[in-house]
Amino acid sequence: MKVVKFGGSSLASAQQIRKVGQIVKSDTERKIVVVSAPGKRYSEDEKVTDLLISLAEKSLQDQDYSLEMNKIVQRYQEIAEELSLNEEVMVAIKSHLDQLVAGDKTNPDYYIDAFKASGEDNNAKLVAAYFNQAGIPASYVSPKEAGLLVTNEPHNARLLPDSYEKLITLREREEVVVFPGFFGYTHEGDICTFSRGGSDITGAILASGVNADLYENFTDVDAIFAANPSVVENPMPIAELTYREMRELSYAGFSVLHDEALEPAFKKGIPVVIKNTNNPNAPGTTITKEHTKEHPPIIGIASSSGFMNIYIEKYLMNREIGFGRKVLQLLEMYGLSYEHTPSGIDNMTLVLREEQVSPSIEEALITALKEQLQVENVKIERDVALIMLVGEGMRDQIGTMATAAKAFKDQNINIDMVNQGASENSVMFGIQKKDEDKAVESLYHAFFD
Repeated sequence: MKVVKFGGSSLASAQQIRKVGQIVKSDTERKIVVVSAPGKRYSEDEKVTDLLISLAEKSLQDQDYSLEMNKIVQRYQEIAEELSLNEEVMVAIKSHLDQLVAGDKTNPDYYIDAFKASGEDNNAKLVAAYFNQAGIPASYVSPKEAGLLVTNEPHNARLLPDSYEKLITLREREEVVVFPGFFGYTHEGDICTFSRGGSDITGAILASGVNADLYENFTDVDAIFAANPSVVENPMPIAELTYREMRELSYAGFSVLHDEALEPAFKKGIPVVIKNTNNPNAPGTTITKEHTKEHPPIIGIASSSGFMNIYIEKYLMNREIGFGRKVLQLLEMYGLSYEHTPSGIDNMTLVLREEQVSPSIEEALITALKEQLQVENVKIERDVALIMLVGEGMRDQIGTMATAAKAFKDQNINIDMVNQGASENSVMFGIQKKDEDKAVESLYHAFFD
C-alpha cells in the first residue's frame, strides 16, 4: 500500500487535478491520497490558504471580506466547472465557507485555524468527486472521521499518539481514500492546524498509521537537488538521502519538504519518495533510514537567512559553574528560543531567529547579561545567514573543512562562526546575509564540479 500526498501546485487547477487522477489510476497500490489546498497557478497568483487567512482576519475585525470570499469561491468554481463536476460540490463548499464566517469568534486562534483548514478540506471533497467521475472509486474522509487527534495548539498542533489506534482502519477501505492535509481535531472537537506546510506531516502520519510500504510526496520538481536551483544553475539531483540528511537540509532552507514531515515515517522506517506531478516517470529522490547505494561525502548544500548572533565574553567563563544555565534562563525570561550555541573557554555565541528579538528586547537582554551575569562584552550581529554542508559521508572524508574554507576565501567571504554537530552529518557556517548566494554557489562548485 502507498500513501500519496499532492502539494498545492499539483492541485492548483483543473488541468493539474487531471494529472493527479492519472497518477493515482496508474498504480492500484496508491490507496490513500492526501491533498493540499490549491496553490499558485503562476508566480503572481495567490494561494487559497493565504486568501482564507486574510478572510478570517477581516471577519474577526468586522471588515469587508467580500473580495477574499469571491476570490476563494471563484477558484473552486473554475476548477469544478472545468472538471464538469456536479453542482452539489460547489453548494457544499459555499455553505461551508458561510458557516465558518458565522462561527465562534471568542477564540481568534481557533477561528483562523478553521478557515486555514478549509482550504484542504474543501479541495479533498472536490478531488474525491472528480475521482469518482473519472472512474476511480473514491471517498472523502475527514480527519475527524478517521480519528486524527491533535493537541490544543492552534497553528502548531502535534499528533496525539492514540490516533494510530483508529487510523489503521483506513487500510480496510476498498476505494481510494481522499484525505485533507494540514489539520486534525482536538478531543474537544476543535480544528487545529499543523505548522505551515503541514500537509506533508499529514501524509507521513497516515503512512505510519496504515503501515504503508511507501510514502510518495508529489510536488513540482523532478527531485531534490544538491543546491537551490535559483542560486546554482542546473544543480545535481539527489538520488537518495537519509532521513537525517533531509532533516538537516530542510532546517537549513530546503523547501521541498516540511522539516517535521518525516518524523512519523522515520519511526516506522517507511521510505519516502519525492516525485514530480508534471513528470511522474522521473525517478525522483528516495529518502531512507540508511543509504542503500554509493553516495558522495556531501549530499547537499543549503542556506537560510534571518538569524542573528549574540556574542558573550567573560574571562574564566569555563570555571563558572552554572553560567550557561543562567544565560539560557535569561533567554527564557524574554521568551526567546536559541538555535545553536558554539563556544570557547571565555566566550559563547547564541544563534537566534532574528524575528524574535525586537530592539527593546535586545536592549533589555544586553543590560541583563551585563548586570546579572557581569559579562565583560556583549556584541549583537544581525543579518546573519547559515550555510549548511550536509552528508553522512563527510565523517570519513579528509579535507572537507579545507575545501570549504578555500571556497569562502576565493570569494572573499568572511566566516563569522563554524559549528559541527556531534553526529558529524553536517557543518554549519555563519556568514553575512549579503554573501549567502555567493557562498552557496562557491561551495557547490568546490564539492560537486
